[in-house]
Amino acid sequence: PTALPTAQEPMLLLAVTEFVANSAAFTYFAAGVLRKNISSDMLPRRFPLQLRTKSMGLFSPQLQQHYPDHPMELHLSARRQPLLSCHPDALHGAFFGSAEAFVVLPNATRVPAFLLNIDANVTGKPTITRNRLGGTVSLKGPLRRPRAGLRGLPVPQVKRLETLLKFGLWLFGVP
Repeated sequence: PTALPTAQEPMLLLAVTEFVANSAAFTYFAAGVLRKNISSDMLPRRFPLQLRTKSMGLFSPQLQQHYPDHPMELHLSARRQPLLSCHPDALHGAFFGSAEAFVVLPNATRVPAFLLNIDANVTGKPTITRNRLGGTVSLKGPLRRPRAGLRGLPVPQVKRLETLLKFGLWLFGVP
């Protein structure tokens, strides 16, 4: 148990225990809420990388050869419950997800292209500067254990995908 500080002046006190955070993570995972499907039409047209086999040819050239310029879908999901731990100086999280890519054929059939398991360790450190709450987030070890899709397509080049993921996180404000 932690003793709450006595208030000398008005303040906001927010306390979340590991038990509460991990219980919420378990509930979301068990309910199947930690899933997101992204299709090619969901991305803005100006986004630098479109979900099409033409764009993904950078990571898997044989994909473009087998399915020239077809739309793709990306299915993101949690493989295991996220784990959170609280420390005096930071909040640590371990996330275990997968990203499965599919080629969408003209008849709406989805052909598996590749599956990447994504294990990410995230550390967030809150900061207070001049009455403003901020923070920093760091990401370690994002992409692991790629597997080839069906139909003999090769494993994508993970290092390039990892670089792209880091760039995407940077674009959305996560250093």
